[in-house]
Amino acid sequence: MSHGFFNTFIKITGWIPERLLISTKIYYEDKKTQGRRLKGACVIAGNHTSVYDIIPVMFAFSTRTVRFQTAEVLYKKKALGRFLKAMGSIYVDRDSKNLNFTEESLEILYDGGVVGVFPESRLRLPDEKELLEFKPSCVYIALAAGVPIVPVYTEGIYFKLFKRNRMIIGKPFDVFDYYDPDVPERENLKKISAKLRERVIELGRLLEEKKTKGRK
Repeated sequence: MSHGFFNTFIKITGWIPERLLISTKIYYEDKKTQGRRLKGACVIAGNHTSVYDIIPVMFAFSTRTVRFQTAEVLYKKKALGRFLKAMGSIYVDRDSKNLNFTEESLEILYDGGVVGVFPESRLRLPDEKELLEFKPSCVYIALAAGVPIVPVYTEGIYFKLFKRNRMIIGKPFDVFDYYDPDVPERENLKKISAKLRERVIELGRLLEEKKTKGRK
């Protein structure tokens, strides 16, 4: 079974459970610039609140197969590991210097696909209120493949009775707008990753503003 077919099967069979148990409400920074339809290859990057963060992203961009970079810890349970492989997830071993996940991500982007990344790389601890520093691999693959990053921010409210999750889709982030050919590559990656993190934080603030307006 191909990754695309399996993703479609999961979206069709999981649509009603998602509506009942999560029911994500989607907001937009500028719907005319970037809605739920993705054009061509791109990277989707957002904040990381839970292992369930892939769900709102997957259903928000339901017309495309999003191949998520997924941490090694999730593959330790055999059933979940098999499911992630069927979904086409990209295995990331955070304890290894092996960078095969970047090569696999680039192959997907070169082929016109979509890669999902949570650049914080891990879940925040209870005392870590702000988004963690973004790892540079997200920006690296976008630069190498010459594709934009679509930033998103999700509240991370899942499986809570009478509470909806909310997510906002931002305008595409062009990594080349911040690239400086006169500085070392590592410095570029660090600077652009910090800019991307700022954009995702801004989306979080904008989401709060839109929610507040909606209550009035």
